[in-house]
This record gives sequence, C-alpha cells and structure tokens, in this order.
Amino acid sequence: MTRPSQAIPQDMPSWVLLPFVLGTFALTWGIVGSYILLPETMAATFGQISGAHPLFFLATWAPAISAVTLIVVRTGWRGLRAFLSRLLLWRCAPVWWLIILVGVPLVFVAGSLIKGGPVLAPLPPEGAGPMLALMGMMLFLGPVEELGWRGLAQPILQRHMAPIWAGALIGASWGIWHLPAFYLAGVVFADWAFLPFFIGNVTLAILVTPIFNSARGSLLLPMLFHWQLINPFWPDAQPWDTWILLAVAAGVVWWRRDSLFSRTGAATEVVPRPAAG
Repeated sequence: MTRPSQAIPQDMPSWVLLPFVLGTFALTWGIVGSYILLPETMAATFGQISGAHPLFFLATWAPAISAVTLIVVRTGWRGLRAFLSRLLLWRCAPVWWLIILVGVPLVFVAGSLIKGGPVLAPLPPEGAGPMLALMGMMLFLGPVEELGWRGLAQPILQRHMAPIWAGALIGASWGIWHLPAFYLAGVVFADWAFLPFFIGNVTLAILVTPIFNSARGSLLLPMLFHWQLINPFWPDAQPWDTWILLAVAAGVVWWRRDSLFSRTGAATEVVPRPAAG
C-alpha cells in the first residue's frame, strides 16, 4: 500500500501541450523580438546579444523551462524527479548509439569534404582548449531544449498520432520557433538560410524519433544527438549536411516504417510511474 506522502504522480494530460507551446514561443520570441525591435534599448540595458549571453541561454532553454514548470505545477517535485529519471534511460539497439557517436560526425565530415572544406573545424590560435570549453558549454545550451521537445511534446503527441507524424510536427514547430533568430545580429543564425535549416529541423526530428522510442522515451539519447549537431569540432558542412541527413532519414524511415507509422510501442509517458514496491 502506498502512503499519501509517496503517492505516485499522475502523468501529464494531453492538454498541457497548448500551454507548453505558448510558453515556449512567448519566452523565446519575447526575448529575441525585443532585441530585433528595440536593439539599442536592449543592448544598453542588458548588453549586446551573443551566443554566450545569459538572455540567449534563457531563450534557448524556453522549451525546458516551459515543460519543467508545467510538470512541477501538475505533479510536484516528486513528479519532476520521476521525469528526470528518463535521463538515466540509455539502453537501446546498438545501431542508434552508432548513429549518434559515429554517424552524425561523418555527415559533417562528408558534407565539408564535398564543398572542399576540412575534415575538422580549424582550431583557434589558442589551441584546442577554447574548443573544448565551447563544446562543454554547448552541452548546456541546445541539448537542454530536449527536456521540452522530447521530454513533454513527443510522448504526448505519440498518444494521438504515429511517431513519424509526431516527429515531423515537432520538427516544424522547432524550425518556426527558431525563425526570429535569423533576423538577430550577433548570433550564428544570422548567417544561415532559413529554408534549409527548417528542412533540416524536420529531418532531424524524424531521425531522432526511432532513437527516442527504442530507448523507451530516453532524454539522454536525444540530448547527446542534439549535442553532436552543435559540436564545434565538426566542420561547417552547409548545405550538404542537410541533404545527407535527409537521405539518411529517408533510409531510416523505410527501414523502421513498421514502428514509425504505428503507435504500438511508442513512448507516451511524460512522468514515468515508479515501479510498485
């Protein structure tokens, strides 16, 4: 018998997806939009925006902030601990680890070589130290988004649609969410074209979906996958990295079509129920 203080938290209802999306877009677009519309005022008040600015981190973490807030409000701190236990899920088919650790780097290397670039990104004059520091910082930037996208949105959507459509919808939302950053000077997006980036977001969200489900709703694997995408040691491979990833994703969709087009076996829990003791 479970005592009241040990009550198993209820999982998140599907309707929380709406406040999650609204909160995510409001926080990110509010910060980025302020720098676009009021650049001088924002720079004078908070400093010039850059990829290392605290407000840039806050805007990037919006999906995680929105998801964690909703989880705490609905399930309490015990529910949040159960949610974060998904960071410990690492077992899956070895091929997915191979894609994360070897496949993603090879995509960037191949894309760079196609355009006549280097095998690895050039080191700064100071050596590898700054690159290692940047790589560590990146672990706490983009990958944290996954607490929202794969942590809350993916399992809820998979309750109502096949994983491939859930992944595609998240990828489209993910791409649109980034849109204001393409009009923001001082960050990397200002030098990119939006359409290939948007296609890449949808492709990546579909590609990470079977990894996510193979690992039973893991947060760890999508975060490592995301980290590899922004690893500063991998060379600039645009736009070839997008097209190579598109081909890889098409192959994975064909290979895993039975599970991707069926909700059977898809991870649908946001807050896992602890095993009965």
